[in-house]
Amino acid sequence: MNQAATKKVAVVTGAGSGIGRAVSLALAADGFDVVMAGRRADALEQTRSMGPAERLHAMVTDVTSYDQVKALFDHVDQKFGRLDVLFNNAGRGAPAVPIEDLPVQTWLDVVNVNLNGMFFCAREAIALMKRQDPQGGRIINNGSISAHAPRPFSIAYTATKHAVTGLTKSIALDTRPYGIACTQIDIGNAATEMTDRMAKGILQADGSTRVEPRMDVNHVAQSVVQIVNFPLQTNVQFMTIMATNMPFVGRG
Repeated sequence: MNQAATKKVAVVTGAGSGIGRAVSLALAADGFDVVMAGRRADALEQTRSMGPAERLHAMVTDVTSYDQVKALFDHVDQKFGRLDVLFNNAGRGAPAVPIEDLPVQTWLDVVNVNLNGMFFCAREAIALMKRQDPQGGRIINNGSISAHAPRPFSIAYTATKHAVTGLTKSIALDTRPYGIACTQIDIGNAATEMTDRMAKGILQADGSTRVEPRMDVNHVAQSVVQIVNFPLQTNVQFMTIMATNMPFVGRG
């Protein structure tokens, strides 16, 4: 076994805030070298300041740019010689408006981050995981409970998160001969800036507005740590983790 194989190396996208930040810190605490990708250098440095700085490595990356994504994984290869985990997390939403009022450019922007960006990262991670020694690794795609049931006026986010399920299944099927395991984690109402609006009241399918419960984002991070510590012979294909009392089962 080569020396690089003794290190545990992870890439986390969208690491400058929210779920990506929590997962980066949890993986670093678990002994991983974590390459944190995100668009804002200041946000990545803030994440780095919150954990073991020697194991948190920031690299400004816009996942909608294939060239920047390739540079990210080339850097990982050159610095560490391998990749054990990709947490494919970067994502964005769109304003809650009727379908005909959603700007086409907004639709394209959401697709570029939530689907194209996730594919770009998976593509480069898989290529590295196939050629490294020992071969293999783990990819965890951040889906959403919106991969199963939409919120009102969320067509761009919902459509892309449904597409993530197809991406996850295809990766799991096509890469299993190479020791690569692929998971989709569907998260409901983790307490981050993105879900602050839930605590103030959010539109429901029946037309009412209700406050929704949220859960500690660190519970999501600990779930990711649990998954990555399974041997590659074991995969959690799909996981749903959510605030117990939020409307999901029976939504609408």
